[in-house]
Amino acid sequence: MAENIKILISEEDVDRRIEELGRQISEDYAGKQVHLICILKGGVFFMCELAKRISIPVSLDFMSVGSYGDGTASSGIVKIAKDLDEALEGKEVIVVEDIIDSGRTLYYLLDVLKKRGPKSMKLCTLLDKPERRQKDVKVDYVGFEIPDEFVVGYGLDYAQRYRNLPYIGVVEGIE
Repeated sequence: MAENIKILISEEDVDRRIEELGRQISEDYAGKQVHLICILKGGVFFMCELAKRISIPVSLDFMSVGSYGDGTASSGIVKIAKDLDEALEGKEVIVVEDIIDSGRTLYYLLDVLKKRGPKSMKLCTLLDKPERRQKDVKVDYVGFEIPDEFVVGYGLDYAQRYRNLPYIGVVEGIE
């Protein structure tokens, strides 16, 4: 275990919940193909594990969108650093995020993506902090609701550190 990290959600619990989400998505989209859009960098760990557990055909694409710097609070400025490689028209799309906090970034992103003509679009997140929500975004698949703490692991970082932890933890001693 990394120094100053308190485990919030164990590796076993994360794995079990991703298995459940994969099964639910497979049932909800039975007979169809889903197009997963990973929000980089944090979402890549979650999306890879989720995709392995979806039993229907899956295609993948990646976007880099953010409003965070090296700090712990949103800057409020949303930017697309890497756009999608494929068109969304007519696809069953699931946007995959590591965490939904204020909702500002996703509110903006979902509006942009809806204009690209997907057949449907849903949102899947490993972690949800509903008490921090400032913009109303509908989350269709939630791994875990968590309290308002700064978390790391499973793709989430603090100044680019701790992404590779196999569990969700709280960094103690930061403000």
